[in-house]
Amino acid sequence: MNFEFLSPIRETVVAHLVLQPQFCLGNTLKLHTLHEGFPDLKDVTVAILGVQEDRNAVGNSGAGEDLSIIRKNLYELFPANWHVNIADLGNIEKGNTPKDTYFAVTEVVTSLLKKQIIPIIIGGGQEITYANYRAYDDLEQTVNLVSVDAKFDLGELGGDLDSQSYLSKIIMQKPNNLFNFSNIGYQTYFNPQDEINLLENMFFDAYRLGEATNLEIVEPVFRDADIVSIDIGSVRKSDAPANKNTSPNGFYGNEICAVSRYAGISDKVSSFGIYEYNQKQDNKEQTAKLIAQMIWYFIEGVNYRAKDYPFCTKENYQKFMVLFEDDETINFYKSDKTGRWWMEINIISDNKYKRHALIPCTFKDYKDATAQIIPQRWYKGMSKMV
Repeated sequence: MNFEFLSPIRETVVAHLVLQPQFCLGNTLKLHTLHEGFPDLKDVTVAILGVQEDRNAVGNSGAGEDLSIIRKNLYELFPANWHVNIADLGNIEKGNTPKDTYFAVTEVVTSLLKKQIIPIIIGGGQEITYANYRAYDDLEQTVNLVSVDAKFDLGELGGDLDSQSYLSKIIMQKPNNLFNFSNIGYQTYFNPQDEINLLENMFFDAYRLGEATNLEIVEPVFRDADIVSIDIGSVRKSDAPANKNTSPNGFYGNEICAVSRYAGISDKVSSFGIYEYNQKQDNKEQTAKLIAQMIWYFIEGVNYRAKDYPFCTKENYQKFMVLFEDDETINFYKSDKTGRWWMEINIISDNKYKRHALIPCTFKDYKDATAQIIPQRWYKGMSKMV
């Protein structure tokens, strides 16, 4: 672990915690403090990490400057009957340049992933997602990225990395480990039609806000994700005002908490980030309270992971074969543990996309297949593998 990149939690937060009830969440965490030093990460499942980098947060200068407000509100909450161990590692402060900050984020996240610890990243511009993504290079695996955002953030292909162009850098720059990108909650009037067409042509997934509020539709998307990145600007201004780019439309607070829980309960999600929080724009700590509750729900989800796929073998599932008129067969699998559904893409054994052979789906996808309608999820997955 590259400890030198991490600064301790503010002493004011530690002092505030002393005044809280004995059984509040803050008193169950392993904390990186000035007096106690860096915590022992043995048996830690989830680690909170702040990033105070705002120089490339387009139109939202000040993002990530004061994350202690989020921490105070998080520590005041009470944990449920959880078995996961949680650490708060403190903050990565601004480097001499944004690239220095991104390097530090990549190094720290890489170390956590190798220890099988799930980082929860808070603060900073959403381009921190790129630094998070680069941490997977050493794992030598393809990656699925889910962004909860009103915009795609493709930006100019040849421009510098910032919060509104990070996705194009992930797609274009090598090593290219991206297998699938999914956007949850985009608002059409914020995105050029050619970008919508581009994502469609690349067989990526995009769900408009109206679709995404039906959480049954997007649950399989999170089940197949490695990285989940949430722009707090995806939440409507009335519920989360602490963002200079916020909008009247977006997710409600309870919906974004449900999204966070879906991300946590996914067996594959190995990093989670909430970005673009700007304390200067907050109203009576409303957004900080919401982010604290989002983190709570994510941890709640992690605690209740079912560990069916990819931890179980196919013998733990009921198998259903659907034959199409052109002799194409799609195998569906239903988990005995959770009742969740997957469908299979037949690929050669040495294919580098082998870990994506089972695609999460819904019971509706199975019903559509029995009516001779090939599910879009299966078609897109197959198209990316051939």
